[in-house]
Amino acid sequence: MIDAVAFEGAVMLGSRLKRLAERLQAGAERIAADCGLPTQPSQMPLLTALYRQGPMTVGEAVEVLGISQPAVTRLLSKLLEMELVETVRDERDQRSKTMALTAQGRAAMELAMTSLWPRLRAAVAELCDVPALLALVAEAEQALADRPLDRRPRGGLAIRWFSDKLAGDFYRINAEWIETMYRIEQTDLDVLEHPRERIIAPGGDILFVEDPELGIVGTCALQKTGERQFELTKMGVLESARGRKAGEFLLQAVIARAHALGCDRLYLLSNSKSAAAIHLYEKLGFVHDAGIMEEFGKRYARCNVAMLYRAR
Repeated sequence: MIDAVAFEGAVMLGSRLKRLAERLQAGAERIAADCGLPTQPSQMPLLTALYRQGPMTVGEAVEVLGISQPAVTRLLSKLLEMELVETVRDERDQRSKTMALTAQGRAAMELAMTSLWPRLRAAVAELCDVPALLALVAEAEQALADRPLDRRPRGGLAIRWFSDKLAGDFYRINAEWIETMYRIEQTDLDVLEHPRERIIAPGGDILFVEDPELGIVGTCALQKTGERQFELTKMGVLESARGRKAGEFLLQAVIARAHALGCDRLYLLSNSKSAAAIHLYEKLGFVHDAGIMEEFGKRYARCNVAMLYRAR
């Protein structure tokens, strides 16, 4: 049976790391019990911070541990019940409480450092290259601190679906690159002026890429040309948005959309003057195909490149 989480790769990275963390923590919990420790793995970061750095407030613990205040508060509540941590009111501000280890808490930490941690280090060392993994984790953590996931790629590109309000953008974006490099043919106008009738209604689709600063900057259509067959057409990105990876981001989404529509044969027609676009198509799995050229290429006067998508 296919591992559904692993199969999806990067889009399930958070879920996969969570699953890995759960497995690591379950093993650590069993080792801790064998060592006579009453704590759970999730409680150890706060205990360790208090042991290493001394008494601190909840706010300081949030900053040190990099987790939310409710999470720290939940940990504190449990550790108070276990009598491993105590709290003292700040004499200068009675609203603020300082957390500190009790004698039992210090004893638990000494037991952990003597009995638990050596076993955990040895066990994890058998799993992987620990320094390399920790370096990757640190790099990812810093990158997310600098720019959260929802602000990526390149500051938050997003895919938007076709609506009549975006029909003007479909025309505008495509007209820009066609008029710059070629001339608009009647076959272009038929699609650009009537996207719903020519693309959407027959079973195709049109996607757009939006930049948070520049707005709608790119578009691409899937025109249904046969049973389970689509032409990837009218793909363009505004000159003002070049260098933001908007084209690659959009093309990946369009390929995924084609698969969702049941596409078994995805092809495109282009011209060798569009060298950058052709390089992108090749990068994402399209190959030059003489059969596609013979079957469809004669529709456009400017067409001298035909490509077929080969799933990787």
